[in-house]
Amino acid sequence: MLEESTLTGMVMQQPVATTNPQRKGMKMIVAIDESEGSFYALDWALDNIAGGGGGGGEGQAGEAPVELLTLVHVQQPFQHYVLPPGPGGTAFYATSSMVESVRKAQEENATLILSRALQMCEEKMVKAETLVLTGDAKDMICQATEQMHTDLLVMGSRGLGKIKRAFLGSVSDYCAHHAKCPILIVKPPKGTTTAASATT
Repeated sequence: MLEESTLTGMVMQQPVATTNPQRKGMKMIVAIDESEGSFYALDWALDNIAGGGGGGGEGQAGEAPVELLTLVHVQQPFQHYVLPPGPGGTAFYATSSMVESVRKAQEENATLILSRALQMCEEKMVKAETLVLTGDAKDMICQATEQMHTDLLVMGSRGLGKIKRAFLGSVSDYCAHHAKCPILIVKPPKGTTTAASATT
């Protein structure tokens, strides 16, 4: 059962704790996409968890709360064909040059998004690595947390309305129920609009 906190503007699935006491800090993944909500979540995590407020990623007692910060961006796979509307239509298959053009555009988009995220980490003096995956965002993020033995997943909230959420679902909702680690969903302050809030 998810509890929404009006004080911090976040949703937590379970208490955050480093599962291995031998390790100095936790492994944290922040899911990044083109939405401002994901960048707000990253900024919040850098300030409140990673100790990025000028402390070089260290806690008050000189501990490193985050040993490894990974910025994960998931690209949608490109469909090589398009089905025209209406019955009896013939599928249109993309040419190899079109596929290459789309692939290049996706790579450039991912580079721009992750460059901005890395710059935010650098400004807060927090070291981070990037990971670009291709597939369904919900499944790929959950798989990444399991394979990387992540201690905490941080995500932004797109703020879908109740009707859209019922029909479209939400990446953050799915991950909250299926990720194998604690998840923190950071919601922007009330009155703040996030880019691309109409999609998940």
